[in-house]
Amino acid sequence: MKLSTRDANTYFKRPDTSAAGCLIFGDDAMRVALKRQDLMAALLGENAEEEMRLTRMTGADLRSDSAGLLDAVKAVGFFPGPRAVLVEGATDGLAKVFTTAFEEWQQGDAQIIATAGRLTAKSALRKVFEGNKLAYAAAIYDDPPGRAEIEDMLKAAEITDADREAMTDLEALARSIGPGDFRQMIEKLGLYKRGDATPVVPADIEAVAPLTQEAELDDILHATAEAETGAIGPILVRLKQQGTTPVSLCIAALRHFRALHMAAAHPNGPAAGLQAMRPPVFGPRRDRMARQAGRWGRDALEAALSMLIETDLTLRSASTAPQMAVMERTLIRLAMLPGRGRR
Repeated sequence: MKLSTRDANTYFKRPDTSAAGCLIFGDDAMRVALKRQDLMAALLGENAEEEMRLTRMTGADLRSDSAGLLDAVKAVGFFPGPRAVLVEGATDGLAKVFTTAFEEWQQGDAQIIATAGRLTAKSALRKVFEGNKLAYAAAIYDDPPGRAEIEDMLKAAEITDADREAMTDLEALARSIGPGDFRQMIEKLGLYKRGDATPVVPADIEAVAPLTQEAELDDILHATAEAETGAIGPILVRLKQQGTTPVSLCIAALRHFRALHMAAAHPNGPAAGLQAMRPPVFGPRRDRMARQAGRWGRDALEAALSMLIETDLTLRSASTAPQMAVMERTLIRLAMLPGRGRR
């Protein structure tokens, strides 16, 4: 039987324990693996491998031993509880092997769970599962998790409440990072909020979201954008001690000021512009950058970008000027730029 996306998500949480098996296939191996993980956990419960209730195979194993699948399905376990045979990397060339296994399958045998990559509508392997009334086939598409799926992940991480803004941030983040990274972040969020009964807020997400820059880099970029000229020198010394190069600092500054420019130019305002970025900016950092964008304005930010591009060309040229001094001079000039623009 063929499962729709909605039915598949329900099935992975509450599988049919009387079924003969399920095929999970799709382009993204990570998404397929995560769905397979959900299904196996719901179907077999904990300690399945330790209790020898799960047998793992690969498509290559079955190509060299076609009887191996049926033997594993019929094997009698030592421990009570549901059993399954997992075949990873199944292909159309194994369709007859699965057909034979299903013809011999009886209630009480191990379920046959198979994963595969992209399979067309004419796929022989799909037809085996879709044409069997006791088996299921689920296509996994590259769509990001929707709100309902995110809520399920939060519940699994023992998070019972998240405010509306935090949910909006999570949906945006789900569209910008891989499914494995997103699920890992949700698990990290669950640990972060353990013992804290307050709802998840954007600041919590910011605390656990994948970092794109080091804290010291953020500090010097914020100091520049907020005209804190006195803070630039000391932070620059620490960055130099950490091994940060002038070119990498210039690239980070370009990235920061491009983000501010995009925010300032957004028709719905700086906050909306930062939210629309990929990856989006979260929580207090988003609020801080929105204030920076509003303070600078689009024209001043265009001038800042021109200055940074010129500095980048200088740093990559044959100039004999001390590169970190060139970069420090640029940052100080940038910090003074919005004030000069208003006079």
